[in-house]
Amino acid sequence: MSTLEFKERIEEKRWSIDYEFEMIELWKKENWWRFDAEKPGKVFVIDTPPPYPAPMWHIGAALGYTYQDMIARSRRMLGYNVHYPIGMDRNGLPIEIYLERHENLEIWKVGREEFEKMCRKYLDKWTEQMKNIMLRMELMGDYDENYYTTDSPEYRAFTQKTFKELWDRGLIYEDERPNNWCPHCRTTVSDAEIEYRDERDKLYYVTFRLEDGNDLVISTTRPELIGACRAIIVHPDDERYKNIVGKTVVIPIYGERVKVYSHKEADPHFGTGAVMICSYGDFADVRVIRELQLTPVGLIDPKGVMTEKAGKYSGLTVGEARKKIVEDLRREGLLVKEEDITHSVPIHDKCGNIAEILPMHEYYLKQLEFRDALMSFTKEMRWHPPRYEHHLKNWLESLATDWPISRRRYYATEIPLWRCGSCGHIHVEGSRYVKPWKESPGIKCPKCGADDWEGETRVLDTWVDSSVSVLFITRYLRDPEFFEKTFTNGEKLRPQGYDIIRTWLYYTLLRVYQLRGVPAFDHVFINGMGLDERGKKMSKSRGNIIDPEEMLDKYGADALRMWICTECTVGENYNISEKKIAAEQRFLTKLWNIARFISKFPAAERPEALQPTDEWILSELNNLIEKAKESYEDFNFNWVARNVKSFLWNVFASHYIEMVKRRATMDGFTENEAQSAWFTLHTALQKSLLLLAPIIPAITDKLWRTLYSDTSIHSMPFPEKTEQIGDATHKTKTIMDFNSSVWTEKKKRGLKLSSPIQGIKIPEELQEYAKDLEATHKLE
Repeated sequence: MSTLEFKERIEEKRWSIDYEFEMIELWKKENWWRFDAEKPGKVFVIDTPPPYPAPMWHIGAALGYTYQDMIARSRRMLGYNVHYPIGMDRNGLPIEIYLERHENLEIWKVGREEFEKMCRKYLDKWTEQMKNIMLRMELMGDYDENYYTTDSPEYRAFTQKTFKELWDRGLIYEDERPNNWCPHCRTTVSDAEIEYRDERDKLYYVTFRLEDGNDLVISTTRPELIGACRAIIVHPDDERYKNIVGKTVVIPIYGERVKVYSHKEADPHFGTGAVMICSYGDFADVRVIRELQLTPVGLIDPKGVMTEKAGKYSGLTVGEARKKIVEDLRREGLLVKEEDITHSVPIHDKCGNIAEILPMHEYYLKQLEFRDALMSFTKEMRWHPPRYEHHLKNWLESLATDWPISRRRYYATEIPLWRCGSCGHIHVEGSRYVKPWKESPGIKCPKCGADDWEGETRVLDTWVDSSVSVLFITRYLRDPEFFEKTFTNGEKLRPQGYDIIRTWLYYTLLRVYQLRGVPAFDHVFINGMGLDERGKKMSKSRGNIIDPEEMLDKYGADALRMWICTECTVGENYNISEKKIAAEQRFLTKLWNIARFISKFPAAERPEALQPTDEWILSELNNLIEKAKESYEDFNFNWVARNVKSFLWNVFASHYIEMVKRRATMDGFTENEAQSAWFTLHTALQKSLLLLAPIIPAITDKLWRTLYSDTSIHSMPFPEKTEQIGDATHKTKTIMDFNSSVWTEKKKRGLKLSSPIQGIKIPEELQEYAKDLEATHKLE
């Protein structure tokens, strides 16, 4: 008999999605997917991106997670002890914004404790929905012992502990400085959370009066900030303005006086070339005001409303103030002209609203001094695909300020800090999860003895939590032996989308380096984004979001997984096409039918001598196994899916099976010749199922258990090549061309493919396959 004993024939005529549910239930009861901390050997850790639970999960995001499962399954087959915990990211703005939109409410009109309760209620519901989809997508990670949520007391305590460690080392500090500010969310946001969107706007040409009575026309897209003008700058090489540098200019409407400076931040080719520096239109304004030591004026408050310093525009929104001041400038004859332009506008990526720059007192994590070390890490990690290394390098090179990590929201990890109301001493807690806005530290001030604490009300940026996920899952500071085995000695992978390279990946590298002094990962796997059939990004506003459960119900997880692998290469965006998904379901039917045909024959032991046709197909399979192993090691599922599918459908089924059908049934052949076919049929099926198991796990495991074993295919090692087989792959094209030519000739003569045919000679180079070819085509 063959290596695995043949069990029974397949009677069912079609693959059914119901078998996926059957397999999932079996897997949940088994332990082949569990990480065994006591097991010797090499360890592979997958720092799964914990997704944000939401009412609907984007099918592209869901498909991205199937890659991680494929990595886990293939790494187990390659001999790794795989640590693959499933987590949910349940902190921060994304969750709060989901809830505000879902319930049509404003966080500021709901009490803090009540809002937290609402968040947990919906998060629990959405989390269960998402976990169910993950299981339906056949993700077999650890949902039990190592399952985690970032809003659990344990995880938040871990985040707070790392905060204290960095605080004690002086890496976290307080300061007031201009930051990106979202008036809609009413919080500071980091540079990494700002995206830029091209929008149509107006460029206004406004007359300022020089002290000598002459006019100076400046151009601006932000006339509402004229009252915050601190200077006018012109480029040093701009000959038009050489004679006015150092002179005083009167600000229209407000009547204040500012100087004209020569500065390279001015663009002589934009507008008039004379630029208004105000607090704050953009970060160029921030740089110039800081460099020239000018005193800023705050015209916009945290709600996006004009302050008292805006004079008669006080109380108006930014948009209302712009409209009103333009009217006033026009009425006073100070508006020279308006131009339609398209320019880049800063957008808060979480809510999609325009961000401002406001001076705010926040907590900061030092990052600039670590840039060189992190830059060196980009080369130490193995990138899949390599080109995304430049995305991280570009982001590192663009860093200009430290990371503002405090947020003025509710549902996130609290900053674990109190101030003594009597002497100002700061106490930071790191031994337990605390809510300083709600509770006392439980001690008296060690500096003055008072018990007059003011708890911090702000929370941490959600990335402060997410950035330590790899340390949390490897039990840093909690289980030294486990941490040593997994983090220190394990091979670590970060799989994620390219859109969060500058956030999740970067912040993780930064935080792990600060805490441990080493690179966080050995591998970085970047998957592309799922787009609609026209190549457009999916969004609710476009109405083009596809529900993954709908596709799962129609086609099943295996079809979706096979489609994503055949559709796109690593790191590339892909168009989600229902027609193509349906096509992969047909491949599953083909695979089922191949297995059903082979199940008619016994799984014989290898004969002393294999027939030439059998050696040919096994040499093709050997070549496939070798290249598939290399592809799996490089996470190249596209190559595996395409080439194993092509082998099974276009070579094995269409040519090899046709060539051995009569021999397998001993129709004109000896039992020894038939045994060679039986051995080869089952060997090819077994090894092909193993090759496809990480990609389409349910159908491969169902066929494996039905035909060969009570043990899951996913507990098996990667297939080995069949030994003592010569390389006949150079004969493949000739064999296939000959078969096709005979079938074409039969059609021309009006013959059935099963009919005898005369007048066809077998080429000299195919004489060793003559007996099978004559039987296949009934050559006379």
